[in-house]
Amino acid sequence: MKLKYINPFTDFGFKKIFGEEASKYILKDFLNTLLPEGNQIETLTFKNTEQLGVILPERKAIFDVYCENEKGEKFIVELQKAKQNYFKDRTIFYSTFPIREQAEQGEWNFNLKAVYCVGILDFTFDDYENEPERSEVVHTIKLKNQHGKVFYDKLTYIYLEMPNFTKSELELASRLDQWLFFIKNLEDFSIIPTLFKDEVFVKAFENAALSKMDESEMMSYERSLKDYRDIKGYIDTARDEGELKGELKGELKGELKGRIEGRIEGKIEGRIEGRIEGKVEGRLEGKNEEKKEIAKELMALGFDNDAIFKITKLTIEEIEKLRGE
Repeated sequence: MKLKYINPFTDFGFKKIFGEEASKYILKDFLNTLLPEGNQIETLTFKNTEQLGVILPERKAIFDVYCENEKGEKFIVELQKAKQNYFKDRTIFYSTFPIREQAEQGEWNFNLKAVYCVGILDFTFDDYENEPERSEVVHTIKLKNQHGKVFYDKLTYIYLEMPNFTKSELELASRLDQWLFFIKNLEDFSIIPTLFKDEVFVKAFENAALSKMDESEMMSYERSLKDYRDIKGYIDTARDEGELKGELKGELKGELKGRIEGRIEGKIEGRIEGRIEGKVEGRLEGKNEEKKEIAKELMALGFDNDAIFKITKLTIEEIEKLRGE
């Protein structure tokens, strides 16, 4: 079946739906579903997505969408396609830019406007201690004290773990559910579902229609879609290789230990591990060159060494050598 709508998890697709001047009211509608009733946005103004440090050598930040409401409150909206080392650290770092830009010259009482960082994640965090948190879609984080009370209410991080959203069309119970359903399933729609007939969603579907894009936009989208699929492919490959290696080690170790039952295990453990590693590495060795090619493409996409190591399992030394080449 020929696809009719863009993939919103691509950089191009996300900005096409939410990040254009003519579609500010679409972004406003979406953000209002994440905010309490007493703090709804009336108007939005887009701001420069490229933020520079205070002094030249400092790092800069480039946001997917950056805007402010009529009260001067700032909203950073980020789409994150793949799990990344220190992703939480990155969002904390990003939040410092809209805080620092509020500084005034001369006499100033340090009264800040609220800052919201919204992350739409195509993955889930893996550090939750209990089941309710692991399966939740929306995670709202504020600065709290040791008693769990909010200490500072002007800095809010909202993470949407999209893989956890599994509701069907008939199960949608809120405007936020509708938006999550829209984002999660947009690329698979062949027709606009009945529940999306209001003006905001009609416009969102119009923005997302492939038939509405000109040749230049289609080329940009295809590049963005390729990047997205490449990243997903690299991650799936790394996960499959990790599972294969774990399965082979378990099977071989169990088989060999069964054969030597009754012998002195301490004397032969080294031989067992050597044979296991030999068989496993033999099956994976042929993919070493492929891993290097993957690493090079990840470098071109801006991934750091830790992220490349996690995906390809190449050593840091090997990755640094590839960078030098």
